[in-house]
Amino acid sequence: MQISVIGSDTAEEKVLQTAEELGKEIAKSGAVLVCGGKQGVMRAACKGAKSENGTTVGILPESADEANEFVDIKIPTRLGYVRNTIVANSGDAVIALCGSVGTLTEIIYATAFSKPIILLEGTGGITDSWGQIHSIPEVKEKLERFKAKILRAKTPKEAVELALEKSA
Repeated sequence: MQISVIGSDTAEEKVLQTAEELGKEIAKSGAVLVCGGKQGVMRAACKGAKSENGTTVGILPESADEANEFVDIKIPTRLGYVRNTIVANSGDAVIALCGSVGTLTEIIYATAFSKPIILLEGTGGITDSWGQIHSIPEVKEKLERFKAKILRAKTPKEAVELALEKSA
């Protein structure tokens, strides 16, 4: 089982703490954490996973030098933002925290790949906005053709439980 974690490379301390807790929960579940491998949410999630002896994979935009110190497996793509398709498709499920344009593209790709997408509520950015946008009936109807499961979680533990349940 692999869970992709997506979110900003810069974030408030509260969001970073949530991302670290998310990484711990992923590792405790026995899943592999996949992310963009850089800073911010990605680093915090990897740090949490490593604290629980988890395995982390970083799908990097350019070179292995960009990886944070908690990434076990570094995959340099030389694809820039296009690597977001790989991040979204590498997880059996995708968990989103905060985020901006890059996170939005990963959510869109995960939708197109019919992946379960768990939005960690209260983390701000595109994650909270997408939860609102997805609820608009016209948008929801159009997105349903992709069969993606877009869910919301209030805690990292709930997010991981949903990821495991919905990707099975």
